[in-house]
Amino acid sequence: MHSWSSPVVPSVPGAGVSLRLFDTASGEVRDVAPGPVARMYVCGITPYDTTHLGHAATYLAFDLVYRQLLDAGHEVHYVQNTTDVDDPLFERAERDGVGWQELGDRETDLFRADMEALRVIPPRDYVAATETIDEVVDMVAELLERGHAYCIDPAVDGYSDVYFRHRATEDFGYESGYDDEEMTVAFAERGGDPDRTGKEHPLDALLWRVERPGEPSWPSPWGAGRPGWHIECSAIARNRLGMEFDIQGGGSDLAFPHHEFSAAHAEAATGEQPFARFYVHAAMIGLDGIKMSKSLGNLVRVQALREEGVDPALIRLGLFAGHYRVDRSWSEGLLEDARARYETWNRAIARGAGADSAAAIGALRERLADDLDTPGALAAIDAWARATLDGDASDASAGTAVANALDALLGVPPVTD
Repeated sequence: MHSWSSPVVPSVPGAGVSLRLFDTASGEVRDVAPGPVARMYVCGITPYDTTHLGHAATYLAFDLVYRQLLDAGHEVHYVQNTTDVDDPLFERAERDGVGWQELGDRETDLFRADMEALRVIPPRDYVAATETIDEVVDMVAELLERGHAYCIDPAVDGYSDVYFRHRATEDFGYESGYDDEEMTVAFAERGGDPDRTGKEHPLDALLWRVERPGEPSWPSPWGAGRPGWHIECSAIARNRLGMEFDIQGGGSDLAFPHHEFSAAHAEAATGEQPFARFYVHAAMIGLDGIKMSKSLGNLVRVQALREEGVDPALIRLGLFAGHYRVDRSWSEGLLEDARARYETWNRAIARGAGADSAAAIGALRERLADDLDTPGALAAIDAWARATLDGDASDASAGTAVANALDALLGVPPVTD
């Protein structure tokens, strides 16, 4: 599956800074320290609705990760999936009276357009779940052969679905840090099926769902059907990045069960550990202090903002005003603050000569390399802009240098008209 066009990332004078990120599994901010090629997997959308600001905040956070790794001299192998076969997609398609594939293709195209407008660097491998059915079948077979999965007795309800024994790995729970009670609650709320009759344990996760009437299916040794949610990401990431890749990313709501099971599936199938070296999670976005959700009908969509004429740079700046790991809220006030900041930066850049650009770029790099401290990064450029507008013209090429740094490191290009 094709991704989207990549923005041009300009070079920045000086040396990049080694990236440090908070790892959910260890609970610490640590040096990422990848090899020459940094390997990153970020879980993608289920394409049944247009990109909202919660999606945008997650993919912008990992776009910053990508940019800091590039600046530090690494090549980046970035993989992202799209879950183009899942219950929410089928339910929305039935509600709207369209085919599930038609809906998935349409929403994926809208997602690509939003990502391109936001100047998100695309993944090298953009992979649909429906393109990897054979890979999933192979991994399910590995798990069954190792005794880490089982089939439901078809006598229960006629469907011999395949499930993963959640205690197949000794330290299940290490990625999220959830205790048994937290797991039970989150599993029921986030796509699990604890009450499925015939399971050995309520927390065992679906690997292969045998075909039901009206659902798409693909052949397998256990009967025609389709993949479970977690196993698709496990197979896609392992087969393209290998085990112990550098960064597994996504929203904070994926820490459990999705990332926990994705890791456990691969670790149980291979006997190797860990799945990833870092598990990195972006926080949730609300609207005017209220959690943003489909059920409340208060989603702010990137496409809608773009249609209103909002510059995508302002969306980036508005979301970057808060730290990526802190739940925060979108508002008109936040957008106006972003607009005022951007106008100030552009006025300073337009002067050409300005305050010391090397110091400003150094501060920008240091803040972003420190677990993506975007509030600190924005403050550093605010200080440079104030000094420049107050008359400091000590650096003849400051405007160009700072403009390139903002474009490369924050993905916020200056206005050039």
